[in-house]
Amino acid sequence: MSKGTHDYAPDPRNEAIKVSLNGELVPRDQAKISIFDAGYVLGDGVWEGLRLHDGGLPFLGMHLDRLYEGARAIDMDIGLTREQLTQRLIDVLRANHMREHVHIRLMVTRGIKATPHQDPRFVIGGATIVIVPEYKEPLPETVERGIRLFTVHVRRGAPDVQDPKLNSHSKLNCILACIQASKAGYDEALMLDPHGFVSTCNSTHFFIVRHGEVWTSTGKYCLGGITRANVIRLCCANGIPVFEKDFSLTDVYGAEEACVTGTFAGLTPVREIDGRTMGDGKRGPMVARLQQLYLQLVKDESAKGPRV
Repeated sequence: MSKGTHDYAPDPRNEAIKVSLNGELVPRDQAKISIFDAGYVLGDGVWEGLRLHDGGLPFLGMHLDRLYEGARAIDMDIGLTREQLTQRLIDVLRANHMREHVHIRLMVTRGIKATPHQDPRFVIGGATIVIVPEYKEPLPETVERGIRLFTVHVRRGAPDVQDPKLNSHSKLNCILACIQASKAGYDEALMLDPHGFVSTCNSTHFFIVRHGEVWTSTGKYCLGGITRANVIRLCCANGIPVFEKDFSLTDVYGAEEACVTGTFAGLTPVREIDGRTMGDGKRGPMVARLQQLYLQLVKDESAKGPRV
C-alpha cells in the first residue's frame, strides 16, 4: 500500500543537507529545538510546503500570504518581513546547491515557553523558524496510476471549533482521518463537512469530473489550498466549466473522474473511492489535461519569482 500522494523514493543526498534553524545553517542530524518550544508543547504554529522548480519558487507569494495571514489569526509575530523570510529560503537552498526536485517545509512556531502551558503569555522569546529542504519527488506511478480514498467518520469542522483555514501545526483531526483510511487499507482519507457534503482529504483537496464539468467543494470547511486555487484558475482560463459547490457521496460515486491536489504532487488521479472504481480505474482525459496545464503553469511561475 502506498502512502498516498506524499509517497516518495528516498534520496541519499538528503542525509547531508543543511537546514535553517532560526537563520543558522545546521546539518540535518544536528538540528534541535527545545522541548519547551510552543510547537512541540502544543502544536502552536503555522507552516507551508513549497517546491523548488528549475531554480524558482512557484507561487511563493501565495504561500507567504497564507503563512502571514495564519500568523496574524493566531496573534503570532513571525519576527521577519516577507523579504527577510524569502532571503532565508534562498540562503538555505543555495547552501545546499539545490535547484530542482526539492520540497521545502517552512515551519514557524510561537517559540520557547517558560513552562509547558498553553497560554501564549508564557513565551519568553521570538518565534522559532525552521526551513527543511529535501530532494523529494512524487512517485511517477502515483501521479499516473492514482490513489484510493476512503470516506472517514472524522469531519472537517466549523470555524468556531478549529478554523480549517488555518494551516496550523495542530493537525490531529487530519492525522486521525489518515489513520482510519490506512487501517481500512486505503491511501488517504476523504472527509465530509459538518452537513455531510464532501469537503476535502486529510492532506489534499478533492475534485470530481461529471459530464465535462469539474466540481470541488465550496471551500468553507477546508484549507485555502494554493494548488486548488490554481486548478480552478486554469479551468476558467481554458474554458473548462468549474464549480465550487455542495455535493454528496452519491455525486462522487457517479463521477467519471476524480483527483486530488497539493503542492507536493500537483494533481493526482483517484482510481477508487470506498470500493467504487472511478471511471475505468485509470487516469481520465480531464485529469490528464489538467495535469499538463498545471505543469506548464508551474514552469511559467517558476521563471517569474525569486531565483536560487
